[in-house]
Amino acid sequence: MTGFLIRLAISALGLWIAARFVPGIEIHEDTTLLLAALLLGVVNAVVRPVVVLLTLPVTLLTLGLFLWVVNAAMFGLVAALLDGFQVADFSSALLGALLVSVTSWFASSWVAPSGRVEVIQVRGRPRQRGR
Repeated sequence: MTGFLIRLAISALGLWIAARFVPGIEIHEDTTLLLAALLLGVVNAVVRPVVVLLTLPVTLLTLGLFLWVVNAAMFGLVAALLDGFQVADFSSALLGALLVSVTSWFASSWVAPSGRVEVIQVRGRPRQRGR
């Protein structure tokens, strides 16, 4: 449960950054922000795999760059389903999807699957005795 809440907060942070810096993306309330993050997670878990499978030939032809278009389409779908979350055009959706993806990727690299924050410590090699 903790992992789910942390990932929801990470998605909400990405959406907030996108709404703040991308012209054409507007989120009117904080509750809309959290609902959009939740709905984006559901859409990415349910709809996106089907769309990725259907567009696999195009994705292979473009060496994976078409996945960015798929992400933008999922971003636009969430905006269409949720009142209070507007995306003006497809270029705004592309840039917003990029910002949310990069934010989620960066922040999720610090979170374990269990939801705990991971900290990697590098220690020096132990000294050998007798030398």
